[in-house]
Amino acid sequence: MKILLDECVPKRLRREFAGHEVNHVSDMGWASFKNGRLLALAEKSFDVFLTVDRNLSFQQHLPKYNIAVVVVRSRSNRRSDLLPLIPRILSALTKCKTGQVTTVD
Repeated sequence: MKILLDECVPKRLRREFAGHEVNHVSDMGWASFKNGRLLALAEKSFDVFLTVDRNLSFQQHLPKYNIAVVVVRSRSNRRSDLLPLIPRILSALTKCKTGQVTTVD
């Protein structure tokens, strides 16, 4: 599975997704793009967009994008707060669907 980490997700978190191809928004040169443009670019090359931005589903009409979105709800976006959620995130990756938001908390 090809996963794109949002700029609000620590780059080092990609190490936790063994068996998946994981890139960070900054690696792609997309860090300055707003969510609509970012999703339009991401849907061409990725299966899943992983973010901690809880407002994304309210700001974008996600069914129009050919990419699944996983929103992680944690205390903060620090790696130490996200690491305990990795098993749930990995489980969510197996269930997420294109054009829909899957929430992990």
